[in-house]
Amino acid sequence: MNRRTFITALPALAAARSLLAAAGAAKSRIGICTFSCHQHWKAVGAKQEGVKFTDALGFYRYAREIGAEGVQTPLRPADPAAAKQMREQVEKDGGYYEGELRLPKTENDLAGFESDVRLAREAGATVARAVFTTGRRYEALKTMDDFRAFEAQAEKTLALIDPVLRRHQLKVAIENHKDHTADELATLMKKISSEWIGVLVDTGNNLALLEDPYATMDALAPFAHSVHLKDMAMQASDDGFLLSEVPLGTGMLDLPRIITTLRKANPALVFNLEMATRDPLLIPCLADGYFATFPERKATHLEAAMQRVKANPPKQPPPSIAGKPMPQQLAEEEANNRVSLRWMHEKLSLP
Repeated sequence: MNRRTFITALPALAAARSLLAAAGAAKSRIGICTFSCHQHWKAVGAKQEGVKFTDALGFYRYAREIGAEGVQTPLRPADPAAAKQMREQVEKDGGYYEGELRLPKTENDLAGFESDVRLAREAGATVARAVFTTGRRYEALKTMDDFRAFEAQAEKTLALIDPVLRRHQLKVAIENHKDHTADELATLMKKISSEWIGVLVDTGNNLALLEDPYATMDALAPFAHSVHLKDMAMQASDDGFLLSEVPLGTGMLDLPRIITTLRKANPALVFNLEMATRDPLLIPCLADGYFATFPERKATHLEAAMQRVKANPPKQPPPSIAGKPMPQQLAEEEANNRVSLRWMHEKLSLP
């Protein structure tokens, strides 16, 4: 199916999904998160010519054009007018909007957080993504004391936000963002035990922490409020391995198995594509310092992880952007997103 045929077929796909819904069959909504267009957003920030959107509403409209039903993105600009416009457009299209929030660390941050929660709700969100840190565990946390402080802050943050979320009826999905292991994050969710706080299950991130991807899904699925659906490729390197997002269906993950696990736990889940078109990430698991915050993992996980790398060579060259002009980066990013959204329509439209 080429691009023209796929776009032409979208109304029929949508109609088929509506018939399934009318018949009471479970289905999954299909969308895209903001990082799938990371290069595009960088071009927006650099005021490059040729961009196709510059704000959250423009991103939503672009996402609909390339085959998504909705988006997960922060409001840009973060003001009541933008929230109102987003809600009106989403309701008109029958789409969806999931927000993104910056988590507070202290009570002094709560007023700003509550304002952002209110805006997300005004924009139509019932779920919003958040992360505890933007840094990767093995890069940002150098000692066990660093990790213990990070973990204590995470617990404090969840206790702070729970009453705010309950008051505004917004669920927050905390992403497994290469920080907590799956078991650590599951334990944290059990400890807070709130219907308003759950997990954004990223299907590839915990490979960077040497985890079996299906064990990660089993551990986090019971807490899933949202999903970043991605496929992955791995390549051996001197310091460990290189990890890449690749178009759905072309990588090493058994995505049907993962999707089945997640849907079984929460049939209402939205699946947001996260297809990051960038250079491969180095996971330095053979270098000094990688295991500083989970030393036992060297004995329990390293050998199996390196065997997984060896057993799953890339099926095709993973994406890269080094040395490519911005227009080429944007074109390849869009092509990767279109291919992946097409895969989602074909695989996720049926119950």
